[in-house]
Amino acid sequence: MIVFLNGQFVSEPQAVVPINDRGFMYGDGLFETMRVVGGKPFRMAQHLERMVRGAEFLRIKMPHTPKELHKYTEQLIEKNNMPDAILKVLLTRGPGHRGYLPNGAGPATLAMTLHETPALVRDNQAQWSLVTSPYRIPAADAFSSFKTTSKILYVMARADAAERGADEALLVNTNGEAAETATGNLFWVYQDKICTVPTGRGVLPGITRAVVLEICQMLGLQTNKRVIKPEALRNSDGIFVTQSALGIIPVSVFDGEPVRASPLVDQIAAAYEQILVNG
Repeated sequence: MIVFLNGQFVSEPQAVVPINDRGFMYGDGLFETMRVVGGKPFRMAQHLERMVRGAEFLRIKMPHTPKELHKYTEQLIEKNNMPDAILKVLLTRGPGHRGYLPNGAGPATLAMTLHETPALVRDNQAQWSLVTSPYRIPAADAFSSFKTTSKILYVMARADAAERGADEALLVNTNGEAAETATGNLFWVYQDKICTVPTGRGVLPGITRAVVLEICQMLGLQTNKRVIKPEALRNSDGIFVTQSALGIIPVSVFDGEPVRASPLVDQIAAAYEQILVNG
């Protein structure tokens, strides 16, 4: 496997970073994950725009422009002969001194890697069981607007869900509201409306989330951004999760109870696949 690291294409074993890289030491960085379909990363401009905003917020100097990263991505896909894959872009503050204070750190580390698309995604067979996590996320958190590499809470939530026999964890915020899942945004269907949690409640403004809202407008489906308690989700007519790597994943079981299957979820998923293929 060939990877991109700090302006060079190297084999995976050669792709090493210093032990004092702040991404390694403190999770001081950002990442973006996206699907590559037909050799083209889906909605890469939006992903990189979010990364740029995150870098400005964290005061990390991006070592490459979005235009340069587009070019390097094309080369990475060609070198690995992987026109259908998962692309990960990782940015850290770079090497620095011990201690939280980032003064003097850098230059930033930027890596891009390709990964095989999961078989469940290729075959459109993904369905998840969802379980409410005991871990809580802040209801008002400026960091939730970006994909930071400080993800230990999400790691533990996903691990807890797996130990309980579920595929994914539902994270509740400190207001007791359903917020998002460990790896994606939450949607549910209620009275023929497609509902999702508004941003500003500890929720990442996901790129696939935005695409689904575009699809709903295109299909003439009503949408509603609202808060909901986890127990109220049981009254929904369908639940699904959105994320860039896997797309739209229907939820079939929530907290051990079967979830009704809404034809609207299938309709949205079919439209999403069309947009994904057509770019």
